[in-house]
Formats: sequence, C-alpha cells, structure tokens
Amino acid sequence: MNHIATIADADWAFFTSKLQRRIIPKKTIFLRLNEIENHISFIESGVVRLFIPKEDPEKEITFGFSFKDQFVSAYDSFLTQKPSAYQLQALTEISVLTITYMDLQAVYTNTQIGNLIGRLTAERLFLLKSKREQDLLNLTAEERYIKLFKERPELLKVIPLKYISSYIGVTAQALSRIRKRL
Repeated sequence: MNHIATIADADWAFFTSKLQRRIIPKKTIFLRLNEIENHISFIESGVVRLFIPKEDPEKEITFGFSFKDQFVSAYDSFLTQKPSAYQLQALTEISVLTITYMDLQAVYTNTQIGNLIGRLTAERLFLLKSKREQDLLNLTAEERYIKLFKERPELLKVIPLKYISSYIGVTAQALSRIRKRL
C-alpha cells in the first residue's frame, strides 16, 4: 500500500491494530456453507480453495484458489453479511492477516486511508473474479491448465489433481488425458 499512497502513521497504526494473524492448519475448512463471512484476509503463506460442497465429495465444485499475497474471503457474504453459498479450505497450512467486518467498518470511519484500503481490496478481488470468468469463456480446458501451470507451477505440487480438474471444468479422467498429451 505504501507504493500507492502515503499513509499517515496514525492511520497505519489504527489499521494494523485491527489485524489479527491466524495460522490455519492444512485441510481445515475455515468458512462453512451457510455461515456468514466475518473476515477478509491477506494470505502471507499457503493456498486456499474456494468450493461448493456436495453430498458426494467427488462432485464438489472447486471454483477458485487464493495464494500468497492475495486476499481471500467469501466476499459476497462479507459485503452483504448473509450466509455463504460456498466454503473456504486451507489446502496447505496458511498464515493470514485478517480483519473482521466490524473492524473494517471502523477503519473506514476513523481513517483517511480506510476507503482506499477497501477500494484496493475490492478491486483486487474483482480482477481475480473477472480474469477467472474470462478464462472460462475464452480458453479451452487444456489452455486453462497450461495457464495455471505457467503462472503457478509450484502449486500443482500442492493442489490435488481432483481440485485442479474441477477448477478447469473437466473430469479427472479428462485432466489425465490433458496431462498425458502435454
């Protein structure tokens, strides 16, 4: 944020006083279906999966991943304070800096920089969502896989293939064929 705007020491101190560091163990679901999202978090390390659960775990729909140096939240639930239609899961142990909905409202109200922080967070989350939608509309499953592999090759080692196949919109068998061709 210091690259974007000059932040007064008092504003920065107030904002950082509202942040809490959380370490979430691998495989932990830290927001469940129908819970209200009360946090927005910045990932210091680790990988998070966003997914729609199903009775049959093999049919879960993985629609997003969040990585180091990205924000993560069920942002629609966070904004509306209504139940989430999906879950958040730590695929690896994650370290996050998190702020509650009420504390973020206090930052907006009590600092000059608050609205900038909120806008930048919203813009980053929107851009990730927009990029994902464009990829789904414009790229083949093979191209989506190659793009994920090029952008984050190390993550293919930590994300199970069943989640990758769901994310790119193919069956595990189709992903296996894609991988074999490549």
